[in-house]
Amino acid sequence: MRGALAALLTREKDIEVVPAPPEYRHTVSQALSYRPDVVVIDVDGEEDRALGTSLELSARLPECRTLLVVGSATPEYLRRALARRVSGLIGRNSPCDTLPEGVRKVAAGERFIDPGLALLALSSAENPLTDREREVLRLAADGTPTREIADRLSLCVGTVRNHLNAVSRKTGARNRIDAIRIARESGWL
Repeated sequence: MRGALAALLTREKDIEVVPAPPEYRHTVSQALSYRPDVVVIDVDGEEDRALGTSLELSARLPECRTLLVVGSATPEYLRRALARRVSGLIGRNSPCDTLPEGVRKVAAGERFIDPGLALLALSSAENPLTDREREVLRLAADGTPTREIADRLSLCVGTVRNHLNAVSRKTGARNRIDAIRIARESGWL
């Protein structure tokens, strides 16, 4: 994907592309070496790492801005990225001219958010579940029995049931399976 993004940007006369690092973990050191105006990061299932890299870049190289290219981002991830003030967000399936436009705007000090991603982030409900409720629901979604969930999380079986009931109530679900479906579709799991 990095090669495709680089090839797309190389066609632009006003954008110079520097070599991408051989591995994700070298992004910050390579940016410190080249000192680019914008670093384009392909999230590709590495949501937390991409946000961490973006934050580290802004701390260590404040004049460099980041533009995240996301594939199937959840509304919750998009809201977290926006809250952390990433410079730009673009969907991987956006039209080809969106990436160069985003790079130019971000380089100019503006924030650029792909309209489709902005709509996705704003149109879905915020996650009403606590961290513990998500943890219990995640295990339930994996098919883990209630007793085993209790053992793994050092909880009483009744507490696990209370968490699952709270999840069903908060999501408006009819049962545990419906709660899992709702939470997944909303990007809460």
